[in-house]
Amino acid sequence: MKKIVYALLFGLLSIGLQAQESAEKHTLTAKITQTPQAYLDSIKKTFVNHKAGAEIDKKWMQEIMNDDLFESMKDDVENAYLDKTVEYDLSTDLLKERLRNLNNKSVFNIHHNESIEKVIKNFLKNRSKSYERLMALSEYYFPLFEERLNKYDVPLEIKYLAIVESALNPNAKSRMGATGLWQFMYGTAKQYKLDINTYVDERSDPVKSTEAAVKYLRDLYDVFGNWELALASYNAGPGNVSKAIRRAGGETDYWKIRRFLPKETQGYIPAFIATMYMYEYHKEHNIVPKRAKIPFVKTDTIQVKRNFTFQEIAALIDISEEELKMLNPKYKLAQIPKYEGSKYSLRLPIDKMGRFTSNEKKIYAYLDYVEKYHEKGNNLEQNTPWVSNKVIANETSSSNKKQSFYTIKKGDTLEKIASRYQISIQELKQMNGLKSNLIHPGKKIKVIENSTSLHATYTVKAGDTLHSIAKKVGNVSVNDLMKANNIKNPQVLKPGMVLKINS
Repeated sequence: MKKIVYALLFGLLSIGLQAQESAEKHTLTAKITQTPQAYLDSIKKTFVNHKAGAEIDKKWMQEIMNDDLFESMKDDVENAYLDKTVEYDLSTDLLKERLRNLNNKSVFNIHHNESIEKVIKNFLKNRSKSYERLMALSEYYFPLFEERLNKYDVPLEIKYLAIVESALNPNAKSRMGATGLWQFMYGTAKQYKLDINTYVDERSDPVKSTEAAVKYLRDLYDVFGNWELALASYNAGPGNVSKAIRRAGGETDYWKIRRFLPKETQGYIPAFIATMYMYEYHKEHNIVPKRAKIPFVKTDTIQVKRNFTFQEIAALIDISEEELKMLNPKYKLAQIPKYEGSKYSLRLPIDKMGRFTSNEKKIYAYLDYVEKYHEKGNNLEQNTPWVSNKVIANETSSSNKKQSFYTIKKGDTLEKIASRYQISIQELKQMNGLKSNLIHPGKKIKVIENSTSLHATYTVKAGDTLHSIAKKVGNVSVNDLMKANNIKNPQVLKPGMVLKINS
């Protein structure tokens, strides 16, 4: 009898829960009658509110994505000022004493030589202001680095390597294509499981790239047996270091094989030691660190369940697109993709994270609503800030599209083809009834061609640069923008200017 009663109660409870879920689902996915703006206004009234946190300062956001420090640091490392005497009021005896102190508390072999003295004096004379800025950026990044370094039993001093590599710029890109805080080349990045595709470059993800860099450095140490050679091989490659060891008669001391290494690597360890010195003795040289506006530890990530643009999420949780880009530099097109097998996360300040997680169902319901509104042939408002440029372009130029076929070539992937025709991999698979990403050279595949460009114009906003605009609109370079708008000097950009975009 008890079993029958329990079964009936369980059945009634299940029906009640299903009814509740159905009612909730109905309220979140209203009939497609309202405009997205009206629906957004109505749905946001039901959002759980969290105390609004202070927005991250715009200057700080520009600072953390700045390119100038990266370029100047690269110049310092490549030239290393090995033959240039620098006049600075620091006695050699005092410097020797301080370097001995550094050596005593470090696993690195730190001792005085002329090259190190010249680089330290050059940094003190010409880079003090740069290091004040770098010390603010390091407040943001160093806790993250130290956690990973400690996890893999790698010396904590290696956190300074990211300054030498990228000047703590997650979007830094070298002339050779090395990218991110730790300047990974494509092949090494793939070897250490970093995802790189049309939408994402995890070399620019602070967490994942740091994890990969620390593992790589640990592997290099296991090969060479000391940290100087591990760092040298990180810069020049293990093959060049092995060759230098052979040319030096089997020596494994960095300072003895240094002259056989590439020029940049000859300046690499001196720049690393000089950076360590700048941090350890900044007070003695009246270098006053600037302060970080937000530490990395006051942000958090959530794994997202669908695709959306930064424009859309910015409007929904009241955060700026610029802040989203700063916190999520791995997303190349300012949007989070979602396709079979993908697992992507969104990093937000803690207070915005609370707003997102408390309203997650409603946020996804709204994004679904916009998608269905569009599918039903309704026109999306072009001045609506949460509608992505891509959707607007598809809406306004649908009459200029035509279907055609593309013949797959050797080396082609769905990712490459989708990028070429400015559509998603999922759209390409749906158009062609593909269940996997496997394609074969010589076969034809349906594509959509646009006879007009994706973006016709762009209105310059405060804080914009040609570099940031090129990244926002996608598929154009800074040179393309300069040519299309007859710009000779990038500094002439002013808010309100309308730029032609030819993609």
